[in-house]
Amino acid sequence: MLCRNCKILLFLLIFTCQICHAFDLDMTVDDDIRKNYNSTKLIKETNFDNESLPPLPDKLRNTTTVNTPKKVSSEKIYYTPALTKGGNVKIFKGTTFNVVSMSKISDWQSVGTTVKFRTNSMINRRKYTIPAGTVFSGEIIERHQPQITCNGGLVVIRIHYMTYKGQNIPLNAYVTRANGKMIFLNNIKGNRTYLKTVWKKGNWGRALFHRMFALTVNLGGDGSTFILSPFPLLYGTICLGANTLISPVTAFFQRGGHVSINAGSAFRIRLLDDTYID
Repeated sequence: MLCRNCKILLFLLIFTCQICHAFDLDMTVDDDIRKNYNSTKLIKETNFDNESLPPLPDKLRNTTTVNTPKKVSSEKIYYTPALTKGGNVKIFKGTTFNVVSMSKISDWQSVGTTVKFRTNSMINRRKYTIPAGTVFSGEIIERHQPQITCNGGLVVIRIHYMTYKGQNIPLNAYVTRANGKMIFLNNIKGNRTYLKTVWKKGNWGRALFHRMFALTVNLGGDGSTFILSPFPLLYGTICLGANTLISPVTAFFQRGGHVSINAGSAFRIRLLDDTYID
């Protein structure tokens, strides 16, 4: 028979054995790694010195900066002739120059079209002289073709510079006479033909009335047809009155005349601002 203490020890031993587990670790992989591991070889393979790299091409070896692509601007570039401020001789605003056109000017041309004029003779002033053949250059800044209500075409020209002694002197000038005729507010206008068109539209009524009047006279000269003579005159009068009332309305939808000025036509240019020349 076991004593009481021996029984307790035996019970604890059996209980401890039941909760224990055995772990069997496979160490063969670690053993293989330890056998094949060579730290010296690893350091040599990872040491990238200049001797182990292939030589660079000469172009890349001598290049010290990296060229970055330049940004291309999307803005439009407008090329204008080089302008010179001019000298000390002042030409006052309001001064006019008589010139002739070097090309045809019409309301068919688009805004921005360059127009040029030149002086036919020398212009002598007290402090300066403008030689014959001096060119004034500008552009069309506004235009439209003939419109309804018999409104004519329109061309507006602004002068930007004058070629004087090989220099392009900036100007701010406009046109006061075009094709030998005075114009207002720099507006070269085509003919406004409303009244002319109204009269033209009334031609049919007037022609019919004259025919009916002649017929009335013929009928009245013969006794047998005298009784019919008033009717043609009445018909012609009604048609003339109706045509006279309608012609202003129909003329409203007609267009005026075009602007068309041939090369060599006389113009006059007036300065809006002071300018300076040598």
